[in-house]
Amino acid sequence: MALLYVDYGGIPLWINRLLGEPSVLSLQGRMDPAWFRANNPLACPQQCDCPIQWPTALYCDHRSLADIPDQLPDRTQYLFLQGNNISSLPSSVLTNITGLRWLILDNNKLQSDKLELASLQNQTQLCYFFANHNHLTSVPSALPAGLKQLRLAHNQISSINPKAFQKLQNLTLLLLQGNRLQTIKEGDLKGLLRLNLLDLSGNLFSTVPKHLPPSIQQLYLSNNSLSALDEDSFVGFLNLKYLRLSHCGLQNLGIHPQVFNSSSLVELDLSYNKLTSIPTVPTTLQNLYLEANQIQEFNVTSFCREVGPLSYSRMKILRLDGNKLSYHLLPPDWVFCLRVLRSIYI
Repeated sequence: MALLYVDYGGIPLWINRLLGEPSVLSLQGRMDPAWFRANNPLACPQQCDCPIQWPTALYCDHRSLADIPDQLPDRTQYLFLQGNNISSLPSSVLTNITGLRWLILDNNKLQSDKLELASLQNQTQLCYFFANHNHLTSVPSALPAGLKQLRLAHNQISSINPKAFQKLQNLTLLLLQGNRLQTIKEGDLKGLLRLNLLDLSGNLFSTVPKHLPPSIQQLYLSNNSLSALDEDSFVGFLNLKYLRLSHCGLQNLGIHPQVFNSSSLVELDLSYNKLTSIPTVPTTLQNLYLEANQIQEFNVTSFCREVGPLSYSRMKILRLDGNKLSYHLLPPDWVFCLRVLRSIYI
């Protein structure tokens, strides 16, 4: 399978060429639009480009459009509208399209009260809906059940409609970073049975939100002012592998010794906090990022409660740079605990 990826909304977007997915997300500065029109017999709106390489893709991005063009070709599966001035999504604009798979509306001026429910509800083939960097104040309702990725980063979302996710059992990725969420109530994320990655970074949480889907494997909470991490903050996440908690103002007194006691955890990011010592982590953890804290001591017991032939840390990468440590001050027995370590930065 030939796969390429590019960065969209802070998380790479994997592209499957075998499915005919376009491998570029914009034609700006790449090809002469006049060439497309001269060589492509298919109908194409005047405000857009229709490359013959991807006959089901429609590129209307970065054109200063105030509205979505009318009479979109019914063959359209991949619609690129990012970088415009679009504020509304009328129900009539997509009625001619029945097989839409991607709808990219990043960097526009979308407003929640101007999104008509029927505009997306009838797009049963829609897999990706991107509306990062807009003016949305709530999560759109009536999204199609087949949706796999919903990217709503850097909006003004302060609350979640309890019915917004009820039918989205196929959603695997949800980006909500850079919004104004303070809490997540019970039932807000009901229906997200297969959610793998949830990004809640850069919101207004003061504690780790409850009522998150237990299926999550990647949880990003960086850039929230978290007052404490309780023993049960991450209980219930049986498959949690990647946890990001950088830039949260965390201090050792507010971190329960057992909060990271999860054998599934592979990577933990605690960089750019106010830690003075290394928190206790599971021996199965492989990557630990603690750079730019105020750590003054290196305790082997943070990694190994005991050291023996089968009792040692599986740590591979350990970042301690930007702290108050130096390599020559490390205790001599650290190498027996961290015996498979590949890289250490001090």
